[in-house]
Amino acid sequence: MAVEYGPNGLWGVLTPQANTTVEPELWALLPPGQSLINARLVSEQDTIEERLVDYTTRFGETAARFANAPVSCIAAACTGASYLIGARREAEIVEEMQARFGVPFLTAALATVAALRALGAARIALLTPYPETLNKACTPYWESFGFEVVAKAGPALEDTAFHPIYAMAGSGVLASYRELSATSADAVLMLGTGMATLEPILTGLEEGLKPAVSCNLALAWAASQAVPWDALNETTFEDWRQATHWKRRYNALFGS
Repeated sequence: MAVEYGPNGLWGVLTPQANTTVEPELWALLPPGQSLINARLVSEQDTIEERLVDYTTRFGETAARFANAPVSCIAAACTGASYLIGARREAEIVEEMQARFGVPFLTAALATVAALRALGAARIALLTPYPETLNKACTPYWESFGFEVVAKAGPALEDTAFHPIYAMAGSGVLASYRELSATSADAVLMLGTGMATLEPILTGLEEGLKPAVSCNLALAWAASQAVPWDALNETTFEDWRQATHWKRRYNALFGS
């Protein structure tokens, strides 16, 4: 059943509790005729790592808050959790969620795997906003899908702000993007859903930097198709990477 705002698709998005980036970037990325509703993943655990793992145990109860809203997919905008639980457990959760809710369940990490494959990228450079604990966990995850990590860099953590990742400025992301574009990587992977990436991606297109994939960009591309991550139409990703449909919308929402 179609809804007035979203006749071509309604995404049910699961977002970490203090993340201030997911909704703005996904709103900018929405294709015509599609919309989203959001539910917050919450946890009282003390550390980032503990919270991320805890979120994965709460996917079901959080998605249930959509009740009978006719979502076309459920999109978990939480990349770090995938590193910590590993690809095998992630795959099990995907199957469990799809069986329970009857719609595709997409994780940001698996959508990103599909996007990198769509680019034909084998060697990747990681633009990471993470603390060292997550940096150590993320590399084996990408390697488990056959990617070779050839470089890694990122902005300094904003340790005095409300959140060390979510408070990062796009200027620092762009500086790291330029640095990683000079490596032997086929593509630069901008990690996490909490780091601002769309402005750096647009600037990189203008400057002719190496192709970039961000986790929010990949998740939006996947959600727009509303199919399981391993059934995505890879031929459509290039238009998304080139900002064909979303550049104007981004500038209307957030341009200076």
